[in-house]
Amino acid sequence: MFYQNNNNEQLISQNMQSDRPLLIAVIFLVVIGLMAIFSASAPKCVEMGVNPARFFFQQLIGVIAGFIGLKFLSNFHYKKLMTCTLPFAIFVIILLFLVKIAGVTVNGAQRWINFGALSLQPSEFAKPAVVMLLAGIFYRNTKIFDHTKVITAYIPILIMLALIYIQPNLSMLILLLATSVVIYLCSGGSIKFILLCGTCFIPLLLLKGLKGYQSSRITTWLHPEADPLGAGYNVIQSLVAFASGGFYGVGYGSSKQKLAWLPESHTDFIYAVIGEEHGFLGCLLIICLFWIVLQRGFIIAVKCQDMYGKLLALGLTFSICFQGFLNMWVASSFVPATGVPMPFISYGGSSVMVSLWMVGILLNISKDNIKRIRNNTNVRNI
Repeated sequence: MFYQNNNNEQLISQNMQSDRPLLIAVIFLVVIGLMAIFSASAPKCVEMGVNPARFFFQQLIGVIAGFIGLKFLSNFHYKKLMTCTLPFAIFVIILLFLVKIAGVTVNGAQRWINFGALSLQPSEFAKPAVVMLLAGIFYRNTKIFDHTKVITAYIPILIMLALIYIQPNLSMLILLLATSVVIYLCSGGSIKFILLCGTCFIPLLLLKGLKGYQSSRITTWLHPEADPLGAGYNVIQSLVAFASGGFYGVGYGSSKQKLAWLPESHTDFIYAVIGEEHGFLGCLLIICLFWIVLQRGFIIAVKCQDMYGKLLALGLTFSICFQGFLNMWVASSFVPATGVPMPFISYGGSSVMVSLWMVGILLNISKDNIKRIRNNTNVRNI
């Protein structure tokens, strides 16, 4: 019996470390992001006549707030989030309304609210809000047309999507819709219903819902060389950065594209700067780290015993990783430009803060699985 108890204790000890790969991978991504932001933004800061580490320190504030929230949420039982879901969604809607009323417009998009020296992007908060709402309504059943669901989840989600669409922020809209579809299908939803909706609404969105510059991104993606100094400029310069980096890269801080040729080098196209400075190996490291986050998140979802936790873990994991891979695809010209940042790495305090909070919820779900294993083991020993 003593030998059996020893084995059980070892099993529990091993399981208690099951979420460490997720946390370690996220820490690596955050550190790499801070280094990449400093390297990519320093020349721009010098040109502006400000501290070369200005963007680095601003990002560091978001990282600190993110890890504080991660620590809190990793100890806050995820089932208690069900009572906070609707108030949080209303809070996000209020922030999105404030963006429309008093938001800051950058590059033709009104997505930010300034609070003194700090800037907030409310659409980032919509990611966990939508996941929490859908997980809360689909963990019991997958009936789409339900009066309670319409009031408690669909209406807040539709309001958020509408406010994000008019910013305009098509990339965030695509991310939220894709996450919603994944949660619905993983809860046992009808594939035929999704295909029917896609057949009806996707052509309508492409024909009537896209603005002129958004439609041009598709043609630019197909033929960037047709307008090398205009619409195709960003994509071409991004590909030049990857080509310059080769296999090993030119070295940290030695990127030439970030000096004058690659716009948004510390935000949307930071992956290209990493590719130039660290080469194929650096890009592969980023891919592997996001793959670890994806794998650990899905393992946490599979091990979770209740449907709400499963859907919550699946939705949060998919939202983080799909956004990360989407940024890589845009920088590599695999898909049309969307303007979506890379979680943990791209400059943006709201993005890194919310992403770390979402990881905190994943860690809590994992801890709950470990506690359940411990309790079951103790019962068997008795």
